Amino acid sequence: MNKDVFIIGFMLFALFFGAGNLIYPPVLGMEAGTSYPGAIIGFVITGVGLPILAVTAIAFVKNDARELANRVHPTFGIVFTSVIYLAIGPFFGIPRAATVGFEMSVEPFLNSDTSSIALLLFTSIFFLFVYIVCLNPSKMVDRIGQYLTPILLISIVGLIVGGFFLLDSPQASPIKKYQESPLFTGFVEGYLTMDAIAALAFGIIVVNAFKERRVENRSDLVQATLKAGAITGIGLIAVYSSIGWIGTKMANSGTYTNGGEILSAAANSMFGTLGALLLGVIVTLACFTTSVGLIVACGQFFAKITPISYQWLVLIITIGSFLIANQGLNTIISISVPVLVFLYPIAIVLILLTFLHKLFHGNQGVYRISILFTAIVSLYDGMAEFGFDMSAITPIMEKLPFFQIGLGWLLPAIIGGIIGYLLTKNPSKPFIES
Repeated sequence: MNKDVFIIGFMLFALFFGAGNLIYPPVLGMEAGTSYPGAIIGFVITGVGLPILAVTAIAFVKNDARELANRVHPTFGIVFTSVIYLAIGPFFGIPRAATVGFEMSVEPFLNSDTSSIALLLFTSIFFLFVYIVCLNPSKMVDRIGQYLTPILLISIVGLIVGGFFLLDSPQASPIKKYQESPLFTGFVEGYLTMDAIAALAFGIIVVNAFKERRVENRSDLVQATLKAGAITGIGLIAVYSSIGWIGTKMANSGTYTNGGEILSAAANSMFGTLGALLLGVIVTLACFTTSVGLIVACGQFFAKITPISYQWLVLIITIGSFLIANQGLNTIISISVPVLVFLYPIAIVLILLTFLHKLFHGNQGVYRISILFTAIVSLYDGMAEFGFDMSAITPIMEKLPFFQIGLGWLLPAIIGGIIGYLLTKNPSKPFIES
């Protein structure tokens, strides 16, 4: 059993270890500067802790994320799960993976005048091969992943070790948001990895892996998932904290617009052009297998809930991802942030309610009103982040506790759960038998 836990723990690490894991910690480190310790702790809570809890939540229901979201309402279940797959798939996750590969393997060697044409050529080739593989997914991708993940980790370790010995720039002063509340700013920045909502979609993979090893009892399944998650968590924490620390050392060496540029510059600074090129190629291959996995997962999910065939869905998702990828990494990030600011609080509350499920006897009112109150606040936050004029209701929202640190949804979620419980305190039948 211990061997299986380690194998599945490494598999889960490979699922999570994608573009977002590489590009956000260096930016956090650069911006947090001397406030880095508190900031990275907050980042780890949402970037590592929540994904592990999300996978474990799927182990509780022993099915996919729809069963979890159905506890609110079946319509909510299908809509919310679909939005999750679209977010981690063609809207943000897949295009981000392609553009990170480009920015770390090709763009460092180009001038700005040719980068848009190069991005078009790169993504054309990238998505052509992705599409071909997705039409007939096989063990080939799994085998690539088995060798690729260790190679990528070795490369990152080399970058980290080199950083300790070859980067000697002092840490800069933190920017304003990290001066005031580094822990909670890091907490909200952890949303950007998308790993918690990805975990809701991919949790069933872990559950099925344990079921294949004859772990069927719910308590045993939850326990095994937590152990595998702990292994994954240790690896992610080590990677996040280390490459974030590299970001703190690069703050005074130039101006960068995203984490891919920071890591490429760090590799070039320490190991020269060859080092930066090698890291870029390896990251691109990792992003390739991640994109294949995401397109296959999205295709299989939407094939279940729509009359469209898997083959046509793969084509649609690939073309959509290609078009969005050519908007550039910075554009993808700027658009994804408001969406994630809206989605993440809902996902967090849904995950936490799963662990408290027995405490309120699966009362559906708790799920419904808690999620409703959370969604109202997170919708405001997302729209404000997107640039909409929200001045009419901002004075009301500002009165919420923790609003200034991005957690204004917390108290409404708690109050909503209490109201939901009191309104349906004695239901004739609990929503889900415990």
